[in-house]
Amino acid sequence: MDRIGNGGHAALVQLQAYLAQIDLPSDGRLPPERELCDTLGVSRGDLRKALDVLERDGHIWRHVGKGTFVGSGPIEEAIGISEIAGSSSPADVMRARLIIEPEISREAALHATAADIAAMRQSLAQTRDAATWRQYENADNLLHRQIAQASRNNVLLGLFDVLNAVRRTVVWGRLRSDSARPPADHHSFADHERIVSAIADRDLGGAAAAMRLHLQQVGSRLIPLNEAAE
Repeated sequence: MDRIGNGGHAALVQLQAYLAQIDLPSDGRLPPERELCDTLGVSRGDLRKALDVLERDGHIWRHVGKGTFVGSGPIEEAIGISEIAGSSSPADVMRARLIIEPEISREAALHATAADIAAMRQSLAQTRDAATWRQYENADNLLHRQIAQASRNNVLLGLFDVLNAVRRTVVWGRLRSDSARPPADHHSFADHERIVSAIADRDLGGAAAAMRLHLQQVGSRLIPLNEAAE
């Protein structure tokens, strides 16, 4: 953080909060830099420093002439995500997540720093405060990636990014009720709290078990919706 200065750090915090709350278009494209500066009340230089940090961490990617996008777009082209997704089902994705993400959580419990835990807890708060399902999904996605980053293993982080890109591409049934936002008793709130608490407590087995239980609950709610539509 010191490398981007106080102004860049402040812009980064505001930008992260903005990304967790905004309803982005389906392609994940961000507004132009000038509009972001006006919205966040930051200078162009500080905004670019914040964007550089998010791009380095894999949260956004840039395409000259097209704009800035949330996600890890270039990896999708390099690995052929659309081809993988085209021959995959939601059940395939859930099985892969159940193999990979609990072990990522175990590694996060071993290596997470205090800053990692603080960032996760901020994302937990953002999921609960989300005013729309899109805002919740943005914060939920950020939390899972923060856990992968906390593993301090770039191979695991890369695997997570590929799996997450496939997940976004496969047609999913929505875990949504008729409400405009997640209900106060949405199951993922408690699930996420257990995962982060286990990571903070250095409980390797507990973190893996909590993530596995969470994904099993997601899968049990999600896959029947897709099977019923077939």
